[in-house]
Amino acid sequence: MCTSDETTTYSENEILINSIEETSLAEDALLDTFTIVRKYGYPCEIHRVYTEDNYILEVHRIPYGKNNVSRGDRPVVLLQHGLLSSSAEWVIMTPGKGLAYVLAEAGYDVWMGNARGNTYSRSHISLKPSSSAFWKFSWHEIGFYDIPAIIDYVLRETGVPRIQYVGFSQGTTAFWVMMSTRPEYNKKVSAMQALAPVAFVGNIKSPLVRALAPFTNSLETILGLIGANELLANGVINDIAGKTLCHEKAVTQILCTNLLFLMCGYDESQLNKTMLPIILGHTPAGASTRQMIHFGQLYKSNKFANFDHGWLRNKYIYGTFKPPEYNLSAIRTPVFLHYGDNDWLSAPDDVDKLFHQVSSVVGKYRVPHDKFNHLDFIFAIDARTLVYDRIIKIMSRFN
Repeated sequence: MCTSDETTTYSENEILINSIEETSLAEDALLDTFTIVRKYGYPCEIHRVYTEDNYILEVHRIPYGKNNVSRGDRPVVLLQHGLLSSSAEWVIMTPGKGLAYVLAEAGYDVWMGNARGNTYSRSHISLKPSSSAFWKFSWHEIGFYDIPAIIDYVLRETGVPRIQYVGFSQGTTAFWVMMSTRPEYNKKVSAMQALAPVAFVGNIKSPLVRALAPFTNSLETILGLIGANELLANGVINDIAGKTLCHEKAVTQILCTNLLFLMCGYDESQLNKTMLPIILGHTPAGASTRQMIHFGQLYKSNKFANFDHGWLRNKYIYGTFKPPEYNLSAIRTPVFLHYGDNDWLSAPDDVDKLFHQVSSVVGKYRVPHDKFNHLDFIFAIDARTLVYDRIIKIMSRFN
């Protein structure tokens, strides 16, 4: 009886602890990046960066780790998020799993960018997000204005001559744009890690994206007429999805997981369903409709080119009737491509095409997991062992 009683007591305590942990974790869906990082005992700073075209970006910094607290001579790394996301994607998987935490403990001074228009970068010196003029940008402007502005700011603040760069999905697209159009930034980045790299998208497998792509140009006209210049801002939908529809015990959770799989690829084994409400509390985080339209144009043309405004406006802006392709030969920074076989947005054939057009690519690495998909680079249960440990080993060569 004594053994039975002790076992029962331990089980009840374990249930109580798990319940407290689940409640604590669930609140992360409602907290911002800064508060999440501080909650887990890490230092965090908020910085404001002004672009040449007057957008105001919020950048988050983890200057050192919770356990590795050394502060001198830390190499600096900039993490840039994907489409419809924010700096939160690097930290919401909790310490030991989120890449920002892993890098901080590995000895890095970690900076996390936020592209114009997302949850944290909805400010401009003169324009308001309620005006259509605020949203007249695609990821071209993010690469041409936002990333250079953030890099220059980080270099000034830290005093280092060069930084390292880690981009995920659209975070890689913006990098290709920057280096193609502003090649002087090659001297400011010592190495670039591309997670699920996106430039050429002609082999996208996502049925959702493929269905929308043919209508991208007409879609911009229609959405512009009704004033819908912003795509999927963070707000009520995220709250409903996070709190109710996508909770682990909700019968509707299958809809959430299937929607993610429909867009990005199917890999149930690497999806931590407990984390799904937290992920959907922060994603989508908003973007301009033009960002999605630009990707649709790439799919139709099978080229990595500037935004297509229509032949007449193209002639006025570019001097040619068709938008010019980006000059990938201008990229000289050492680049490392990391891809997954089951990525429906960054298809292996498209990654291979990029590999052959960027002469500074040092390595192309396949994630050793057959079902590894697009979002797995950020949210997979085993992302650290499958991807991050290798990235940190590569990055150590450039410190």
